[in-house]
Amino acid sequence: MARLVVMGGGVSGHTAATFAKKWLGSEHEVVVVTPNSQWNWIPSNIWVGVGQMTKEDVVFPLAPVYEKAGIDYRQAKAVSIHPEGKADSDTPYITIEYTGQGKEGQTEELTYDYLINATGPKLNFDATPGLGNGQGGIGEHTVSVCTADHALHANLELQKIFEKAKTEKQKILIGTGHGMCTCQGAAFEYIFNIEHEARKAGVRDNLEIKWISNESFLGDFGIGGLHIKRGMYAASSKLFAESLFVERGVEWLIGAHVSRVEEGKIEYELLDGTTGEETFDFAMLIPPFAGVGLKAYDKNGEDMTDKIFAPNGFLKVDADYTPKPYEEWKASDWPRTYQNPEYKNIFACGIAFAPPHLISKPMSSPNGTPINPTPPRTGMPSGIIGKAVAHSICDLIKNGPDAHLHEASMAEMGAACVASAGKGLTDGTAAALTVYPVVPDFEKYPGIGRDLDYTFGEIGLAGHWIKHILHHLFIYKAKLKPGWTLIPE
Repeated sequence: MARLVVMGGGVSGHTAATFAKKWLGSEHEVVVVTPNSQWNWIPSNIWVGVGQMTKEDVVFPLAPVYEKAGIDYRQAKAVSIHPEGKADSDTPYITIEYTGQGKEGQTEELTYDYLINATGPKLNFDATPGLGNGQGGIGEHTVSVCTADHALHANLELQKIFEKAKTEKQKILIGTGHGMCTCQGAAFEYIFNIEHEARKAGVRDNLEIKWISNESFLGDFGIGGLHIKRGMYAASSKLFAESLFVERGVEWLIGAHVSRVEEGKIEYELLDGTTGEETFDFAMLIPPFAGVGLKAYDKNGEDMTDKIFAPNGFLKVDADYTPKPYEEWKASDWPRTYQNPEYKNIFACGIAFAPPHLISKPMSSPNGTPINPTPPRTGMPSGIIGKAVAHSICDLIKNGPDAHLHEASMAEMGAACVASAGKGLTDGTAAALTVYPVVPDFEKYPGIGRDLDYTFGEIGLAGHWIKHILHHLFIYKAKLKPGWTLIPE
């Protein structure tokens, strides 16, 4: 009997674990190690953050689902990886520390035959002074929508602003809280949902709503922007985004690295090297992401973290990490199987794998400050990669070490995104986009890097209906309801 251990129970880890268990059956073990007791459909946290959904609408308990599936669930955080075993044993293992199940604080060694790192990101609030609390959590000056609890708190604070806006002017600042953030899409959705709710509440005229981002142009979204097929023409995402910002009366400040956050004020540096300040009454700034801080040790107990992890804490996989100029980056640099090159029984998926380079063009200020989005690896790509990794491991277990590995390169993968711009069955809007491939291939598609036949977008009420339906569909799938395997990632 082989044992597969999955570290992380988010979109990618949950997908990998549930498919692996379905394919392996009772002959082999699947163990999920995650510090959370609940699964969270993160895209809908945006709606919790404006009071259009409750926390209970976007989470559900994991234990009953894993019990039904026959998955061994450990509510714990992974602390270290020991891929060579230890002095008296060659069996690889990880160390975990329980966060629940009545074992809080207890540690354990958990052996594995195959390991998937799907730990997701550390929300690195402390990378920006004042954005964090100095202890790894969010600070007191801003809010977040990165977790369901964060979003719940964000809405409570937002409603206070709406109440004040009935009689006095208020300023809202939404965007990224560091020069190397990713997940601009989440902030994009949040700012337009706030604007939508402000109009519904009758307080829009008393609100100044402003966007601040590390993007060099609106519509970059960490993927270098895109061109969208619109009839006989190709419209850039820059034009698409700017039109929406102007239509909704939202100002923007781009190419910005937030260097400090204080009560009611942020300091920033721009790509041209100048600095400035912005005041606010309410701010939601996405933090930069980092690896969760896993350590790795060899057989003798010596630290070898830098051997299998990149400096940012993400796991190295089958990518080309050779440093090279932007002009020499290729689609083929991106990983295909997500297998660690040093230890063939270790894989990564979702945000936990280390990308070989940025997707957006790297930029920095004259002061040497990097100001550019880092690569997103969330949503649909996370699910697709998790499923492919699970498929590879199942084949390795069943067919031996020479089994074919399944591939899911982001440079050969299309993705769909539905970005909410306001919730409402009759007045909601969302931008529905498809992009192919996610990582542009300028050799195959000269000039724009993508296939316009499969890269297109529209904004309107229909997009909102799609996003609302997808919310229920993906929670249904994650609960392993009848027919769940038929719902695509």
